[in-house]
Amino acid sequence: MARNSGLSRAPSAPESAGRRPHGERDRPGPAKWRGQPTPGRLRAALSTRSVAGQVFVLQVLIVLLLVVAAGTQTVLQAGQDSLTEARNRSLAVAETFAASPGLVEALRAPDPTALLQPRAEAARIKSGVDFVVVLNTDAIRYTHPMPDRIGKKFVGTTAPVLAGQSITEQVTGTIGPLVQAVVPVTDGGGQVVGMVSAGIRTSRVSDSAMKHLPILLGSAAAALALALAGSALVSRRLRRQTHGLDPAEMTRMYEHHDAVLHAVREGVLIIGGDGRLLLANDEAGRLLGLPADAEGRHVPALGLDRPVADMLLAGQPVTDELVAAGDRLLAVNVRPTDRDGGPPGLVVTLRDSTELQTLAGRADLAQQRLKLLYDAGLAVGTTLDVLRTAQQLAEAAVPGFADYTTVDLAEAVLHGDEPEPGGPMRRTGLSGIGAETPFYPVGESVPMVPGTPRARSLESGLPVIEHDLTDALTAWQEYDADRVSRIRDHRVHALLAVPLRARGVVLGIATFWRGGGRDPFDQEDRSLAEELVARAAVSVDNARRYTREHTMAVTLQRSLLPGSLPEQNALDVAYRYLPANAGVGGDWFDVIPLPGARVALVVGDVVGHGLHAAATMGRLRTAVHNFSSLDLPPDELLGHLDELVNRIDQEQSDTGDLAPITGATCLYAVYDPVSRRCTMARAGHLPPAVVHPDGTVRIVDFVAGPPLGLVGMPFETAELELPEGSSLVLYTDGLVEQRDRDIDLGLDLLRSSLARPGRSPEQICDEVLTALLPANPTDDIALLVARTHPLAADRVAVWDVPSDPAAVRDVRAQVAGRLADWGLDELAFTTELILSELITNAIRYGQAPIQVRLLHDRTLICEVSDRSSTSPHLRYAASTDEGGRGLFLVAQFAERWGTRYTGGGKVIWAEQHLP
Repeated sequence: MARNSGLSRAPSAPESAGRRPHGERDRPGPAKWRGQPTPGRLRAALSTRSVAGQVFVLQVLIVLLLVVAAGTQTVLQAGQDSLTEARNRSLAVAETFAASPGLVEALRAPDPTALLQPRAEAARIKSGVDFVVVLNTDAIRYTHPMPDRIGKKFVGTTAPVLAGQSITEQVTGTIGPLVQAVVPVTDGGGQVVGMVSAGIRTSRVSDSAMKHLPILLGSAAAALALALAGSALVSRRLRRQTHGLDPAEMTRMYEHHDAVLHAVREGVLIIGGDGRLLLANDEAGRLLGLPADAEGRHVPALGLDRPVADMLLAGQPVTDELVAAGDRLLAVNVRPTDRDGGPPGLVVTLRDSTELQTLAGRADLAQQRLKLLYDAGLAVGTTLDVLRTAQQLAEAAVPGFADYTTVDLAEAVLHGDEPEPGGPMRRTGLSGIGAETPFYPVGESVPMVPGTPRARSLESGLPVIEHDLTDALTAWQEYDADRVSRIRDHRVHALLAVPLRARGVVLGIATFWRGGGRDPFDQEDRSLAEELVARAAVSVDNARRYTREHTMAVTLQRSLLPGSLPEQNALDVAYRYLPANAGVGGDWFDVIPLPGARVALVVGDVVGHGLHAAATMGRLRTAVHNFSSLDLPPDELLGHLDELVNRIDQEQSDTGDLAPITGATCLYAVYDPVSRRCTMARAGHLPPAVVHPDGTVRIVDFVAGPPLGLVGMPFETAELELPEGSSLVLYTDGLVEQRDRDIDLGLDLLRSSLARPGRSPEQICDEVLTALLPANPTDDIALLVARTHPLAADRVAVWDVPSDPAAVRDVRAQVAGRLADWGLDELAFTTELILSELITNAIRYGQAPIQVRLLHDRTLICEVSDRSSTSPHLRYAASTDEGGRGLFLVAQFAERWGTRYTGGGKVIWAEQHLP
């Protein structure tokens, strides 16, 4: 305890230099120990009665024990290492000799010993092994260092060697215990024709291990010498620290220290590791009101104030921490006693710091305000949502700073625009100490009454403090007397209004209210509120800018997607499009009517989010529309789209204005209601799903081409027949693939959600999204479900036409009859005229066979097909021309007309609206 209290010192110079009391024996001073110790002092220092002597004996025992253990370990390790070295060396020598040139020929010679004995001895001498023996396959020696052993049976294992393996082993051979290796000798065909063995005697291994013992013994002697020197230094150090004092003198010194300990005006406590009070000086007893028998009792039994008791029981180091004890404020320091190897426990010092209580209160208030700012910095602005950020600001100030907080923002801010001065305000944040608040709720429009503190703050752009709300409430009462009455009932009496200003623009106003017995706001509160609101204003402005950009991107994307589905009878279509929470993306879909009552379904995906992805999606969708107007097969359409994407990438790379289109995929499918067949191709897109009328689900996993932009790779076409009532499901990867869900699992969930018959496309869309839609989508989702409606057979008429102009009259008659059956007599004249011109052109310029087809759908479709690939062109005929007016007439009487190419020729078609 004396050492920790800083009171353990040598006697003062005058006392030690003056006359000693009678009977006091002389003792050597510190100066006598500065030189080398004499033999007498050394013997005294190392006596077993002294601590240094006991330490020396203990060190000698430890060193001897370590020497014995190290010696045993060294011998064993050296022997093991030598055995390993012997194995490795004998194996290397045997393998090297077995692979030496001419060995196989020597084994097959009439006298192998004459050829191999000199070579084996030479190899033995150079390699340092004890023998190199060559054996035949019967293990008979051809060579040996002892000639009388030649021709005798080899001692060792040879069966694995004859099987082509090399072995090492310890055996007792003709020259004693040894380590030997045996390896096979093979000819060019891999057949074992002999063996080679090399070995080293175990005695040589043991000899090498014994070489380490002198080093070990020398180390032990050095350790003992160091132990002797260390013990002498420890003894010298102890006598120097005690200044040669004997136990009686040390006792007297500690008595002096104890007197000083109880006289100082600082409380000192020593607490043992078991929680008992070991020592308490008089000042500590006075400050804490300890009983006379406090020493020896546990801390909880001393009746201390809760803060002091908790600190002492915690056992953690504390530096000058202010703690209330009764009517006193104590500065407490706590340090553990076991840091330098001492016994477990604590040393506690106490100083009366009651006069610092006022200063501590201010420091505590400042700490609370800093904590409020820190907590608000973590809580406000965690999202890019204007409403949520305003509510976070309101919640951050209650109850630590205000009883109620309201946040009002300009209407324009909520839409992402910059506010105009004097514009309408809306309540966006509200928080209070109770469940009920007297202020306008969130979402309502809030009036700014002229002349009130809040209106003055908005006009000036500066904070306004109102210590007494009597006058302000009187002005408000003219606008909303009921609201003012509720404010008075809640005893709200003071406010602090701070404008939300960011980048020079006032976005709104935050108002802090206090009621009950709380003091009004002061200038320090104003500084804190300004800092708090300034941080929140930046977050609100960031959220406003994000809202504006997000709204622009969503508007652009919505304008690029289909506003409504086109009218057609072949498919009953439903769709869903859900943008990701991170922003708009590049997923798109389309339904495009094609000639011949056919319908094209398109689903595509551009990787990424933002305006660039949305704009890229619009460009690709427009390109698909343009290419589909050419009535191209799916694989050819994707090929043209692929070239377009590549060309756009090259142009953008040259200009550097925009990023290239990367990761774009597309699936294009064409359904023909007459043949009930669907033809499709895909460019890196996920395969579609087909739901049959009985509820069975099939993923049409045909060959997927590369993503768009990799020109040169062809696209595969898949064709399948869809029964009436089947549903074709097209989707993007955002539906089935998530960060925490593998795509295979997503496809399984899609199958499960689709495998139920009797549902409409709208119901399928809803149930698929319910099963697969994540809580927080990170990618766009496009889903398109189309149920097939084949064109009835009685609405299709087909005629084969001979290559004879006279046949046109017969076809016209048959067409007129069919139109009469369909109730389309009004269209008979124009239809006969159109077909006459188309059939005549096919007979004159096309190739047989020629076929005519009428389709009664939403329009009347006339088709004439032939084997020729030449396409007719519309032109104006001169007044002197005898022909050239046929297609002109067709274009005049038909709503639409065109040409599409097939695998066997072309089809010229024309559509007329039904009456």
